[in-house]
Amino acid sequence: MKKTLLIISILALATTLMFAQGKKEDKSGYIFASDATWPPLEFVENGQLTGFEVELMPLIGEKVGTQMSVKNIPWDTIFAGLANGAYDGVASGVTVTEERKASMDFSTPILTAGQVVIIRSSDSAKVKGIGDLTNKKIGVQIGTTGDFALENYPVQRKAYDDIGLAIEDLLNGNVDAAVCDSLIASDFVLANENYKNRLMVAGAPFTEEDIAIAVQKGNKTLLDLINKGLELAKADGSFDALKQKWNLL
Repeated sequence: MKKTLLIISILALATTLMFAQGKKEDKSGYIFASDATWPPLEFVENGQLTGFEVELMPLIGEKVGTQMSVKNIPWDTIFAGLANGAYDGVASGVTVTEERKASMDFSTPILTAGQVVIIRSSDSAKVKGIGDLTNKKIGVQIGTTGDFALENYPVQRKAYDDIGLAIEDLLNGNVDAAVCDSLIASDFVLANENYKNRLMVAGAPFTEEDIAIAVQKGNKTLLDLINKGLELAKADGSFDALKQKWNLL
């Protein structure tokens, strides 16, 4: 009797483990990190994560028949988490750079952008672009390509955890300008009712960049899935429809 019960218990445990493992595989899919402080690409609205890239990843997954989702991760730890395997990729307005290519792989570009200077509207007569800000204080989000770009200019860089804090300091007179991605500037700054007629972009972008989805170095399987999904979404018009929804045309 004890032997029979023992066998039944072992079989039950084995069955439970088998289904649990299968369930885990079915539900896992691919998870992408996104710093939700960059509207219209990724941000939190009414407690929900939303934005262009937040919706793009499930769309790509749908095209290739696999689950792809996005989770909110702070920018300052986002690439370390990718390297450590905490998630499968990063979809967070990531600019393709040679330095980043050394430690991660990139999808085909999803957007093209550049760094721009944001100023108070009252300073428009004296600031026409980055060249007019020598020795001036400029706010920027730490660790972004805007942060790196400022290393090439004789300015006083002030780094923040997110670009919103830099914008607030600009309005409060604590910095003379702020630098961020042109896509972010057009929505987060110029289309924001709180900043209407108070801020403006000075001149044209002073850099040109491709934005893409990052995956762990050597993860060709996932990279191929993403690129295939992008190709299908572009072919059937759903990619352009999503860009139009978020005013990214």
